[in-house]
Amino acid sequence: MRILLLTHSFNGLTQRLYAELASRRHDLSIEFDIADSVTEEAVALFRPDLIIAPFLKRAISESIWSRYCCLIVHPGPAGDRGPSALDWAVQQGVRQWGVTVLQAEAEMDAGPVWASALFPMRTGRKSSIYRHEITEMAVQAVLSAVERKLRAYYLPKRVPEEAHGLIGQADRAIDWQHESSAAILAKLHAADGFPGVADRLFGQPCHLFDAWPEATLKGPPGCLLGRRETAICRATVDGAVWLGHIKPAGGIKLPATLAMPDAEKLPELPLAGLWKSPTPTWQDISYEEADWNGNAVGFLSFEFYNGAMSTSQCRRLTEAFRWASSRPTRVIVLRGGSDFWSNGIHLNTIEAAESPPDESWANINAIDDLAEAILCCETQLTVAAVGGNAGAGGCFLARAADFVWVRDGVMLNPHYKNMGNLYGSEFWTYLLPPRVGEEGARAIMRHRLPMTAPEAVRLGFYDACLPGHGFAIDVARRAAELAAASDFTQQLAAKQARRQGDEAAKPLADYRAEELNEMRRNFYGFDPSYHVARYHFVSRSAHSWTPRHLARHRDLDWKVPA
Repeated sequence: MRILLLTHSFNGLTQRLYAELASRRHDLSIEFDIADSVTEEAVALFRPDLIIAPFLKRAISESIWSRYCCLIVHPGPAGDRGPSALDWAVQQGVRQWGVTVLQAEAEMDAGPVWASALFPMRTGRKSSIYRHEITEMAVQAVLSAVERKLRAYYLPKRVPEEAHGLIGQADRAIDWQHESSAAILAKLHAADGFPGVADRLFGQPCHLFDAWPEATLKGPPGCLLGRRETAICRATVDGAVWLGHIKPAGGIKLPATLAMPDAEKLPELPLAGLWKSPTPTWQDISYEEADWNGNAVGFLSFEFYNGAMSTSQCRRLTEAFRWASSRPTRVIVLRGGSDFWSNGIHLNTIEAAESPPDESWANINAIDDLAEAILCCETQLTVAAVGGNAGAGGCFLARAADFVWVRDGVMLNPHYKNMGNLYGSEFWTYLLPPRVGEEGARAIMRHRLPMTAPEAVRLGFYDACLPGHGFAIDVARRAAELAAASDFTQQLAAKQARRQGDEAAKPLADYRAEELNEMRRNFYGFDPSYHVARYHFVSRSAHSWTPRHLARHRDLDWKVPA
């Protein structure tokens, strides 16, 4: 079918659905939901057989849904209605939730149901549940609905409705003097991503995000107990919670201590252990080891919010990796975080810096230092276990490892151009061509559409695509087998020989200098495209048009197939 994806933005869910539908040979185009007149124009140009709306913030106009079948992806079970469905579910701690694909009508979320899917709810952030369970169930439900539409004789069913009103800040408000840590975490989790929970810190109005539990620290309810790296710990009636990110009134979302400079006056609360804490607490970098008959594997995790890696985070992770490589292990697994592996440099901290060009330069050099440390590790075999989405420099940082194992369902965006035509670094000019060829490398860097895990393996960019269910267990098993392999010593020696041969042919320093010379133009040159794109990204500016690589129907030579 010819399917138009109508969406507020090309978010992770929309990317996943685009990839799944494209793999089934549907003819696709995308239009951002900017205005009714713009959508009407897109529909007239593309003349779709079906319109799918994975992520909207307003209703589809009657001029469209009355003439075309429009399927809405709603993050709630069949019969659920309301724009805050998932927020309420997370905040109220429901045990089962779902996704529904329903047909657009005059009344929001009230149309007949084409497909639905249920899943058990876990305790977690709304943003995380959306990226995992909601996305997986949405794919399942949308593909089922599309198949039913193809059959032409399926009759969608109306179901009894239960409406949930819009959740407001009054519903999210935290009473730090009387509410438990669990209740406060539920409210913060339900607002994570957007819009956050309105509160006050250091006498300033702000919104809170990125909450973590704390198992041992306590103090007078509501008091700020201290800080750790970029996070702030605040006491509750029965313990404490950590606040990782804060958005000051009129500002942008930033790591808590950067958003609130007065946090520097708080006492530092270091971890009891070096990289691994035995109890729940705020910890963005952690390390653990497992030993199988004397063949040890180190697992280095980095839970960076939204996958962004600031200058200081890159430096701390480089320090952690170098420490891990000094351990008596055979394999180091770089696990990233639960939602993202890495999305490269931290655009928000760059935007907030006194000199964004200088901070951009410091950040790209810090992530290059990390990539170089991984590339030059001679004592272990390294594995990037990409269990969460990755983008831009994060995709190439993973490729710096000897092996890259990626979870099926992960979406990759291994290109930089969408951010103001950035050239990119992280040694991609060294890492990519040997894997995919010179022409393949050019194609990947020009391509602005997402890449699936199977596609990355098929192209030779990554090494293995592992099933989504049980990914962590599968990674641990494979890493143990790698460590225990009878030819491990030969593999390590071959790795060292390859690196020495590559260094003799062209030093890593030369690749880095060439890439950074191009990046210097992006950061300091006459063309402001990167700075403009970064500002709009960080400020969450509303889209004024759909990028042409997404809106195929707006190509000058576009013609509706006969």
